[in-house]
Amino acid sequence: MKDRLGRTIEYLRISVTDRCNLRCIYCMPEEGVRWVPHGEILSFEEIEHLCRIFAPLGIRRVRITGGEPLVRLGLPSLIACLHNIDGIDEINLTTNGILFAPMAAELKDAGLHGINFSLDTLNPAVFQRITRTDRFQDARAGIDAALALGFAHVKVNCVPVRGINDGEIAAIAALALHHPLEVRFIEMMPIGCGKQFIPVSMQQAYEAVSAAYGSGTPYSGVLGNGPASYYSFPGFQGHVGFISAVTHEFCSQCNRIRLTAEGYLKLCLHYNRGIDLRQGLRAGLSDETLTAQIRAAILDKPDHHRFTADADAATLDQHTMNAIGG
Repeated sequence: MKDRLGRTIEYLRISVTDRCNLRCIYCMPEEGVRWVPHGEILSFEEIEHLCRIFAPLGIRRVRITGGEPLVRLGLPSLIACLHNIDGIDEINLTTNGILFAPMAAELKDAGLHGINFSLDTLNPAVFQRITRTDRFQDARAGIDAALALGFAHVKVNCVPVRGINDGEIAAIAALALHHPLEVRFIEMMPIGCGKQFIPVSMQQAYEAVSAAYGSGTPYSGVLGNGPASYYSFPGFQGHVGFISAVTHEFCSQCNRIRLTAEGYLKLCLHYNRGIDLRQGLRAGLSDETLTAQIRAAILDKPDHHRFTADADAATLDQHTMNAIGG
């Protein structure tokens, strides 16, 4: 499936809930947000139905996101269903890890391929400052459980924020020194609560890692579905990646679309442009009609985001990140 710019769209991110068990400072306000009522959230059966439509269109890789996806009861059953869809080659999960360790074996048995853990600090006090919870040990245990079970891909995502955790970049990168996993540093995107913080550029993050461990060698292999530029550092078991979503946009290679928990097909993280698939599903539209709607939407995928430029405010997504799906 290609858009009007010839980009191959093969990667679908599915948010299964807008709810989360953390209150990260760059994601939502301390008082929280209004959750979407359960009746407006896609059921697992509806998600599976849509994936059976997406697969023949060329979607090969699915990532389950939230909110925090593991707060959705019965998630392993959804993964098992998606695993059995012809054409879906890979199912991955993005999680904060708090609930992962007790569910790890069940998720692997269901067909989960890999996990991206969001972890911005190795300091429990800083963790509490960022997440407004004291669940650091649970988050760390999730990563250990994934490594112990031998998942195909284990990644740790870190968003460096000036004055909060930017002094830990080298220490967090060292997770890939001591363990066979990938650490990825991601630029803060000016979305929702993230607008109020000072981001760290990926050039600065790379310089912090190379100052501690020596210059990195660009890695040309494939380590995932996304836009990270990976490097090998001396003595590391894994690799370190840098995602420059703002300073060096990679929109010309974008291969993804997003399905929100409410069933809205988003074509770009930055924009509110898309289509309401839940409405069509619940109205009883045929798969052929839904397929045609999806094809037409893909053709209208924006050419690039405009985080660093003036853009029409009416077209920008105003949700907090937990509601978008990351």
